[in-house]
Formats: sequence, structure tokens, C-alpha cells
Amino acid sequence: MSDSKPIALDAMGGDHAPHEIVAGAVHAVRERGLQVVLVGSPRVLYEALADHDATKEVPIVRAEEALAMDEGALASLRRPRSSIAVACHLVRRGDAGAVVSAGSTAGVVATGRLRLKSQQGVQRPAIAVALPTLPQPTLLLDAGANADAKPEMLVQFAHLGTAYAELAYGIPNPRVGLLTIGSEAEKGNKLVKRAHELLQSSPGLHFTGNVEGYDLLTGKVDVITTDGFTGNVALKTMEGAVRYAFAELRQTIEDSRLARLGAAMQRSRLRELRRRLDAEAYGGAVLLGLNGTVVIAHGSSKAPAISAACKLAADLAADGIVARIGERIAATHRSHRLW
Repeated sequence: MSDSKPIALDAMGGDHAPHEIVAGAVHAVRERGLQVVLVGSPRVLYEALADHDATKEVPIVRAEEALAMDEGALASLRRPRSSIAVACHLVRRGDAGAVVSAGSTAGVVATGRLRLKSQQGVQRPAIAVALPTLPQPTLLLDAGANADAKPEMLVQFAHLGTAYAELAYGIPNPRVGLLTIGSEAEKGNKLVKRAHELLQSSPGLHFTGNVEGYDLLTGKVDVITTDGFTGNVALKTMEGAVRYAFAELRQTIEDSRLARLGAAMQRSRLRELRRRLDAEAYGGAVLLGLNGTVVIAHGSSKAPAISAACKLAADLAADGIVARIGERIAATHRSHRLW
């Protein structure tokens, strides 16, 4: 990837910034062969790079400020020289191919919208999260960017997710489901019912109907569309349930000698299951619909997750995810059916 543009990594965002972010950048450069530029306080970042003997391998771009993890969308206006703002500016200027940040999700979304702008025809960008289904992940949109949504936006999220699924996972004609409280078309609130009607008549979508909460991990569809409030609650509930299940499994194994023996015999399979259900293994969420590729890593991400997020961002940028979405949205406009 020597001819590609570097990943602009917000080194000041995240619960473990900057040291784990820097460690992730070094891993991405050395083990994945990526180009990464760190954005943040030069003095702090130089010292962190020195700990890895990597001061000559990873360049630094100065940013005077940083968004705190508890700051919301308005912080993007109050801190125009924050590390995430500078990272977005590098992409907008053509000096970087994508942005990666483990900072405040609200801050990243707001800054991305302000600095990179939405693609033509996109009403609102949406957060896409890969759910660990088999044989390939299921994409959930929106996972938290838009708590309040209109029916037309849910249709557009389906188009964003379809473009992502086609490009990232090679799924031809991805199946789209609408998250609600029942499989029947008439189930749900006014938002969902109207969205169902629009999805049925939207050209270019393989809409298969409604899906429910217990369908999130079944692989029933390839793309699930919903509003950001519902999607984020569903995602956090699923993540919490997975953590609880593994904690209970660990306790059960520790309490029984026979269980420990069985676990030892199945160690590789248990390790693989844990890896597959680990949200950080997927590199993070992708903010789709902007004039630039933005990957949002989990706030608690450590070095391996940051490295994976950089790899995801590099792959999507190289494969032209922004152009693919632009083509799909333009096609929906030409149909004269939506927006």
C-alpha cells in the first residue's frame, strides 16, 4: 500500500489515548504495512513513539486541542482545531485517505459532518456496525448517529448499507431488513410503517421485510436498517448480553474440574468464538455518507483494535466506498421515486 494515502489517526481520542492509540499506529505500520499519520500534541506523541523506537516511522501533524470523551456534538464548533477536526481536514485536503478515531462518537459524527460534509443527495450520514454473523457479518444502520429519523432516511440508510455490504463483503444484491417489533408489515410505529412502504418500492434494494431483535445475530438478512436510537439500544443490549454470557461461562468453568477439562479440550474453538464475538475485531463502526471515509473505533479500544480500525479504513478508502455510495444515491435520484 505504498502508493496509497496515509490514514489520519486521531491520537488524542479514546479512553486510553494517546499511548494505546500510538501503539496501535505502530502495529498498523509495522505489521500491516499501512501508512499512518498521528494527529495531536507533538510533544506527547513524540514521547509515546519513542517508547516504541518509532519516531521515524510515524509522522505527526499538530493539533492544538482534543475533544474529551464526555463532550457532545457542540464541541465540534467550540474546538475547531481539535485533533479529530484536523484529521478530517487532512482528508478533505487530499493529504490523507481516511480518518480513524476512538473519540466521542457524537463529537466524531458532528465534526465529520462539519468538516467533510455529506455526499450529494445524502440526508444524514449513518453509523454502520458489523454484527458477528456467519458466513459474513450483518450490517446494522443506524447504530447511533441519528436518534430522530424520518422514514425516507431509513430507506437511505438501507442504500448506504447495501453499498457497504457489496463492497466490503462481496455480497451480490444484499438482503435488507427493517428492525421493528414484529415480522408483519403492519407492526411498529408510524416511522417504521411508512419506512416499510418506502422500502418495498425503492429501486435497487432487495428488501425482504421486517426483522425483530432476536434476528440480529441469525444472519437472516445482510443489512438491517433502523433509526439511531433503536439501533444503538439494540447494539448495546447485544454487546452486554455477550459479555454476560462469557462471564457466566467463565465462572461455570472455574467452578468445575470437569468443566475445566472440557474447556481445555475445546480451547481453540472457545478462543475463536470469543474473537468472532469481540466487536473490536471488526475494526470499528463506519460513518457512511460523508465525502470521506471515517471509522469510529470503540472508546475503550487498545492497540490491536486501533490497528484493526486503521486496516478497515485503508481497505474501504482503497476500494472506493465514497464513490460507490455516491453512485448508488445518484441512481436513486434518477429513479424519481425518493427524495
